Amino acid sequence: MFIGTPLSSSATRVMLLGSGELGKEVIIAFQRLGVEVIAVDRYDDAPGHQVAHRAQTIDMTDGNVLARLIDSERPAIVVPEIEAIATETLVELEKAGLCQVIPSARAANLTMNREGIRRLAAEELKLPTSRYAFADSLPSLRAAVEGNDGIGFPCIIKPVMSSSGKGQSRVNGLNDLGTAWDYANAGGRVKKGRVIVEAVVDFDYEITLLTVRARNADAEVQTHFCAPIGHVQVNGDYVESWQPQAMSETALARAQEIAKAVTDNLGGVGLFGVECFVKGDQVWFSEVSPRPHDTGMVTMSSQKQSEFELHARAILGLPVDVTLRSPGASAVIYGGVDAVGVRFEGVDAALRIPGTDLRLFGKPESFKNRRMGVVLAEGVDTDQARQRAKAAAALVKPVAI
Repeated sequence: MFIGTPLSSSATRVMLLGSGELGKEVIIAFQRLGVEVIAVDRYDDAPGHQVAHRAQTIDMTDGNVLARLIDSERPAIVVPEIEAIATETLVELEKAGLCQVIPSARAANLTMNREGIRRLAAEELKLPTSRYAFADSLPSLRAAVEGNDGIGFPCIIKPVMSSSGKGQSRVNGLNDLGTAWDYANAGGRVKKGRVIVEAVVDFDYEITLLTVRARNADAEVQTHFCAPIGHVQVNGDYVESWQPQAMSETALARAQEIAKAVTDNLGGVGLFGVECFVKGDQVWFSEVSPRPHDTGMVTMSSQKQSEFELHARAILGLPVDVTLRSPGASAVIYGGVDAVGVRFEGVDAALRIPGTDLRLFGKPESFKNRRMGVVLAEGVDTDQARQRAKAAAALVKPVAI
């Protein structure tokens, strides 16, 4: 294993497809290790664009455009960081030996929508999940919910392709189905006109189990688990997270078994965000992302190596360390206003709270419910860390200029 010099003929060249706040941190982790990085996103001046060696703006769902860019830049490694990508093109390019896709083109293609990964988990791997069905029209959605064999109410309706809870809603009765169908189609990453409807699971809490597949000194892939992350979601969107989440030894062991079964099947190397529902000792698989997870931003304060460092190191074949350094928490800073080029007030007051740190993402445009930053906090326990993170986040106010 060697790492070259950026912007030279020996460069180790990586292309990130998706350059939001998570991609930005992955880029920084790569650059600290001497990697040349090309950041790609659908809009100009994305957070990752601001720190990469080169920035490209394209429609990543257009396979021809994506193939031309990869052919032009010639990265050794392509790292998908969002779902809205022409993954079929990545499969073709990887098969032709033109690039390595992380964790693999098959995994990227399979996990880009909820249908592929849910069918893998429930139907092939036989893992416990909520009851589910798919629908590609409002009448088929009604049919999936109604009847003796239907999902029933309440239920959760989501686009098959979306991120950060976009397009997700809880439906309590027939009168809400039309609104939920329209909302799901408006919130999807790609306008597939297809949704998943899930039965509501009676769970105590949700976790993200960050799972790392990395090579050891003998080049064998080993699986490592970070401490479980608890999180709160509102309308499917994460608003705070903490690590570690307290859970029974039995439940943790079961969650690790589920995560290993899914990630072993997906293969490759890198970090995976595996989401599960937990009630007592029972664990249900929910979703998996073959990349850093938004709830995992807490690891920038709680772990020896953050999820972004773990991802970069695993991809490059370097040793990883999932040690928990301190109980930690994160809390989201929302835009609050619709404006271009906002300024942030209260940063100094937020950072005066003991044990806090801050990440402002640098997104060029603010929306009322857009995630614009995150507060990180340490504490003697997760309760103290959560209190500090939420108090500091409340002090930071985006203001239109």
